[in-house]
Amino acid sequence: MRMHPLTRGMAAVLLFALPTLPALAARFELQGGVSYMDSYSTPVAFGEVIFDDHAIGSSNFTWAPDITAGWISGRNIARFSNDRYTTHDDIGLIAGGVRFHYGAPGAWYRKLFISEQPTLHTGRTAALSSAYEFTTTVGYQGDHWSAGIRHISNAGIHEPNRGETMAVVGFAF
Repeated sequence: MRMHPLTRGMAAVLLFALPTLPALAARFELQGGVSYMDSYSTPVAFGEVIFDDHAIGSSNFTWAPDITAGWISGRNIARFSNDRYTTHDDIGLIAGGVRFHYGAPGAWYRKLFISEQPTLHTGRTAALSSAYEFTTTVGYQGDHWSAGIRHISNAGIHEPNRGETMAVVGFAF
């Protein structure tokens, strides 16, 4: 397992910064799951901080800033071993964006959300080949848990653009 120096630096910063963020946030989640590139799976782990909701005008739409830090394990897939971008690197990432909700405060569907986040990460793989990616998450946010489908890719900015698609579940504090 190779770890890029930037990954180690980012991990050190997150180790000290993440404990202070929940005090400022409305919600802190620890998430885990499995990610797929083509049909190859690997474990993932994330910490996500979601701040207070803000109404969009007088509509039932709200938005909340959110910050995500995560890790995607490398894979040992022989068919990519001789390519410019292999699948061996572990990926550390940080993303920041907004989480959108729709609905009246007590409505069951208000707990559904979509999150959009520009993303920076370390390493290069066949799935994530550029330093700048986009993360989209669609999910359901319970009182103390969440479940979602997350996709990370560079929207075709740089090839290859296989992307990572994952199922994640989280526990909220």
